[in-house]
Amino acid sequence: MTDVLRRGRASLAFSFLVQGVAFALLVTRIPAIQDRYGVSDALLPAFLAAVPILAGIGSVTTERLVKRIPPSRLLRWSQPVVLLALLGVGAGERMAVLGVALAAFGLAVGVLDASMNMLGVSLQRTYGRSIMLSFHAAYSAGGIVGASLAWVGAHGELALWVSYLPVVLLLLPAALVGSRWYVDGPAAEEDTQETGKGAGGGLKWLLPLCLVMTVAYIGDSTVSNWSAKYLQDVLGSSEQLATVPYNVYMVTTLLGRAIGDVGVRRFGAVAVVRAGALVAAVGFAVVAGASGAWVGMLGFTLLGLGLCVLVPQTFAAAGRRAHESGRPGASDAAVARLNVFNYVGFLIGSPLVGALGDAWSYRGAMLVPMVLVLVTLVYAKSFVDQPDRYGGGHERARTADVGRGGNGL
Repeated sequence: MTDVLRRGRASLAFSFLVQGVAFALLVTRIPAIQDRYGVSDALLPAFLAAVPILAGIGSVTTERLVKRIPPSRLLRWSQPVVLLALLGVGAGERMAVLGVALAAFGLAVGVLDASMNMLGVSLQRTYGRSIMLSFHAAYSAGGIVGASLAWVGAHGELALWVSYLPVVLLLLPAALVGSRWYVDGPAAEEDTQETGKGAGGGLKWLLPLCLVMTVAYIGDSTVSNWSAKYLQDVLGSSEQLATVPYNVYMVTTLLGRAIGDVGVRRFGAVAVVRAGALVAAVGFAVVAGASGAWVGMLGFTLLGLGLCVLVPQTFAAAGRRAHESGRPGASDAAVARLNVFNYVGFLIGSPLVGALGDAWSYRGAMLVPMVLVLVTLVYAKSFVDQPDRYGGGHERARTADVGRGGNGL
């Protein structure tokens, strides 16, 4: 069983990494996509908003699908769709092709994100110690790789399909092979009504976690969409230096997640979440009050270290608390519902900061996500400290049921 768990953990981490690469390759080449298809500035927001909206639909659909189909199987086939849709975005020539490709990308991403985190939560429960942050660290690593590949493509003035094709040809078969070792949790055998009682009957406890997830992604989208503009237009940096904050943010996010599980085992989830929220709030305050570009970059560095722990721990807390209801499948349902608020935060964050920046000031706009992230402190007890404290020589024996092993191709 130990080998099964190790292979399952490694294959799932690789899936997170692949998704990080794919998503970064899409979002960092948006200007090139716009040029290729002749998408106007007025129409671009509609295309960009469609992806998270459809991803939310995909996540909700996953909640229903996992009653009959194991999350491992949903992940196995949604990841190739994401990669092929990415290639479709790069290879098409007509606006209709772009629309279809982005629609497929969005729906598949919703299924993929939900099923990945379902498997991560169930594996953490089986391991008996915090490992969720390590999966999201793999995603951050993939994002860095994807952004670097996108820079190479843009610097070399390569056509989008030329940039995307080698990546897809490499990652798609590797992901399919790796999917053979996914490990599912116990099968969900209850009917629809029981599932609703298991996950929906306790919806009140899920709402604070949904709020934390939304706030975390408002903060993340603020950095990804506004850090370059803020550094250049507000803090007076050069165009080249303005590209640095997001890269620094991604690197510190990776570092924070790489060591975050150790912090959870030693101090507990509540303490780690509170510390993350405070560090993120300080980061936004530093950005808002920065006297120059280098101070601003210090703020974005703190944001990476603070925000990085919130999303993985929110998924872990939702899965754990739903599992405590004793109903099979309640954990998967809770993760799928919570995942929707990933996209809600993404949709709110960028327009919110932009509107406040135009109507007020961009310095003032940075204070809004600062206040929002502090709301996490109010709901920190929702992360249930004690069950995650596996450190100090008290790690639980790995005797939990590993459920359905990954199915062969």
